[in-house]
Amino acid sequence: MTENDIFRALADPTRRAIYEKLAAGGMNASALREGIEISQPAMSQHLSVLRSAKLVREERHGRFVNYEIDPEGLALIAQWLAKYRAYWPQRIEALKILLKDMDR
Repeated sequence: MTENDIFRALADPTRRAIYEKLAAGGMNASALREGIEISQPAMSQHLSVLRSAKLVREERHGRFVNYEIDPEGLALIAQWLAKYRAYWPQRIEALKILLKDMDR
């Protein structure tokens, strides 16, 4: 799994909606489909992509499957973003200086 896999999985608005619903708490595929106009096979495909990207995990109870957010799923993206965290304060400070200079 790479950052690209995670970005690719979350690039689809339907998968983002599914992920956001799961962030509220685990549920099965039927409950996930409520409010999202997609077929059961399409939901299964979206969940498969999210599982492959390690964003979602499943737990089987007999013939029922519940899905939930995998807390480690976004860790790779958090690490990737951390590289750029130092960049923004420097850029914002430079912008503040530029704006002050422009006001003079």
